[in-house]
Amino acid sequence: MPHTAGRSLPDPRSVVTGPLDLAVRVDEALAVQAVAFGLTDDEIGIRRHIVLRHMASPGARALGAATEEGRLVGFVYGMPNDRSQWWSTVVEPYLRRHGCQDWLDDTFVITELHVHPAFQHRGIGRELITRLTDAATEPRSLLSALDLDSPARALYRSLGYRDLARRVQFPSAPQPYAVMGAWLPLARA
Repeated sequence: MPHTAGRSLPDPRSVVTGPLDLAVRVDEALAVQAVAFGLTDDEIGIRRHIVLRHMASPGARALGAATEEGRLVGFVYGMPNDRSQWWSTVVEPYLRRHGCQDWLDDTFVITELHVHPAFQHRGIGRELITRLTDAATEPRSLLSALDLDSPARALYRSLGYRDLARRVQFPSAPQPYAVMGAWLPLARA
């Protein structure tokens, strides 16, 4: 195993990706998201209800990445976009300003993608998002990400996502987001 600052890093070959019953493993997934994204206990409680509601939506799908022992270390989920859902109603005016509002139609939305920090930078996030979108019947994909230069945004750009709107303010989110879109299938390295 490679070493960083005297600490062993997990072997990415010991991680298996596949279908995830996110409604059953929601607490494990949110524990990964809490570490990866820095969520408070209150935010975890709110997101739990959101995830469970999303997973009841038509076409919602999830994949997980787990160690050989079954420990969940990453997950992704998404669904076909529905303009009546909260996310779409928030991003629509921003997309309209840039002439991109048609991206809300016939699109698969990546709702969440998170990998535990100890397992990041090993291709797990890339595998999760490409496998999920490969199964989509829609011709394109949308997602939102913090509007920062970050490893996540670099990953999305390498997959073919481009900024459609920036400085998107979600109510209750202190930092602005970027809405990114890509034609499917996603680009391969």
